[in-house]
Amino acid sequence: MNRILITLVFLSIASCALFAPQEQVVELLGEHKIATSSGTIQGQYAGYSADSSPASTVVNWLDIPYAQPPVGDLRWRAPRSLQTPEAVIETKGDIACVQPAAEYAGASAENGETVVGTEDCLYLDISAPEDFNKTDYPVMFWIHGGGNTTGTKNYYDFTKLVESQKVIVVTINYRLGALGWFTHPAIQGMQTGLDGLDRPDRLDSSSNFGTLDIIQALHWVQDNIGQFGGDKNNVTIFGESAGGHNVYTMLASPLAKGLFHKAIAQSGYTISNSLENAYNDKAANSYVTKGSWQVVEDLLVKQQGSSQQSFSTEQLRRLLKYVDAREFIGLYSRGDKIDYIPLTTADGIVIPKQGLLATLADPQYAKDIPVIAGANKDEVTLWLGLHRYFINVGYPLTKLLPPRMTIKDPQLYKFWVRVRSQAWKARGVDEPLDALELAGYDNLYAYRFDWDDQVKSFFADFPNIIGAAHGTDISFVTGDFKYGPITSYIYPEGAERDQMQRTVMNVWGDFAQSATPDKSLSFDWQAYNSADKAYVHLDKDEFLALDFETQTLDSLLEAVVSFNGASHSEKCILVWETLINIGDADIPRYQSWNNGQCAAFDARAEQDKIAKKLIDKYGSSSVI
Repeated sequence: MNRILITLVFLSIASCALFAPQEQVVELLGEHKIATSSGTIQGQYAGYSADSSPASTVVNWLDIPYAQPPVGDLRWRAPRSLQTPEAVIETKGDIACVQPAAEYAGASAENGETVVGTEDCLYLDISAPEDFNKTDYPVMFWIHGGGNTTGTKNYYDFTKLVESQKVIVVTINYRLGALGWFTHPAIQGMQTGLDGLDRPDRLDSSSNFGTLDIIQALHWVQDNIGQFGGDKNNVTIFGESAGGHNVYTMLASPLAKGLFHKAIAQSGYTISNSLENAYNDKAANSYVTKGSWQVVEDLLVKQQGSSQQSFSTEQLRRLLKYVDAREFIGLYSRGDKIDYIPLTTADGIVIPKQGLLATLADPQYAKDIPVIAGANKDEVTLWLGLHRYFINVGYPLTKLLPPRMTIKDPQLYKFWVRVRSQAWKARGVDEPLDALELAGYDNLYAYRFDWDDQVKSFFADFPNIIGAAHGTDISFVTGDFKYGPITSYIYPEGAERDQMQRTVMNVWGDFAQSATPDKSLSFDWQAYNSADKAYVHLDKDEFLALDFETQTLDSLLEAVVSFNGASHSEKCILVWETLINIGDADIPRYQSWNNGQCAAFDARAEQDKIAKKLIDKYGSSSVI
């Protein structure tokens, strides 16, 4: 986006390479060598000064395998425990799971690749205070986001959180996309009986292999974290976006009971799919555009020029088990349409068949632990602020400078962002907390992340275009501020940023320590209940306060009716997006909204039409 900034960064990197000092000698201390069930791992300090002395008081252990590699016939099976205490664990570097390449998500491409990563990716990292062998620290278990289709543990640096809050942080990889969630008769239908290894393969008949990876990593933590100074009886799971969604799946799954003791869901969601929709035989449900039947059909048409009907179940199974993983994910993720891709599935094994949200409300599956859930004030600007439908891109001076971005219709943009972002809180925070309350949970807390103290540029009004966007909260948890080439605008140094980092780190750390999120606040954080819906505005000190939610999904949809700044088609698209995202798709409600105003309007087809028009004109519907 900022060509000057990118050029300067490139030049600075090049100059560092030209004048780089000799490689520092890093002392590897014996007390940092730990024996685990997966092997012996050597830890080292997180960063070093120019004189090779530690630059922090945090020790890292990287790339510890927590399960056998899910390759060959272990593809689409439950993760197998790894018992190799005699092994010596070596750092591997970039070991993202197979996924579409993403420059700013830790899985960048080389040589023009569109899909990167490896199936041998079930590893975790651990960061701990340097005196880990002298005490038992609270454990925080991070589940990365990325729609369950992208992301990697390597992207996150929790050094400052560990250092300031005296906690141990575990970060993990887990299988993604159609390698992590998949339902097909050639897979589940032929994995019955006993697996011959260490468990009945009822788990192999699941559809939620990525979810099972997270559970397996939690088992590994229970078995090994004591060696790193962690208290296995005080584990807090936390994650953002898909990571927040996966926090909800851990709260729902009967297989995760007893593996953690507190939970934080940042910008999570509760979408789950039936087995029928996850497979979507012969594309019977037109709303599901990337069911497993459709993905396999695309693969066979490309490879064999024929459909699944021409193959036996055994032939399909062998083809699927050994097809190149990157080719498979490439087919799964390609296309410029607005796709609906089933992932988390109510398979009756990992997630009960009633679905994720209903399970959260069911007392028989309750974990009865303290839970924090929250959303960001401007969640959807991460997407809308880069979409050419809403944003003008121009070059008022010269194309040698970065483009200038302006909002086409500020009234429409502001309203769209408010409805969609507030609906994210209604569906992704209030609804799951209401469900947990029904299941008997007492210690529930809600927040809204409001910090939007960015700085304007001649090239973009970042506070109004981006604001408290999806994902902007993560840097205040980690203390590692990055947002691609516009980081200095999104996270300007100063008192406001310092206040916010202190507040968020203290809340997360105190909650992990003692389930007391307001220990460092100047007011009581009232527990959430469905009657008054108390929540905290997480913001700089001036606006840090308790509040009570008045907006509901009903009131937001009513506001769309009376809004005069949108066309009929725009209103229908806005209502569609509000009702199919974050929670299970409510298509009947869309069709009946405002006395059936949108019943005959195909919002998804219109979205595709808009995207195609922008792509034909600009090459992309995005401004970057």
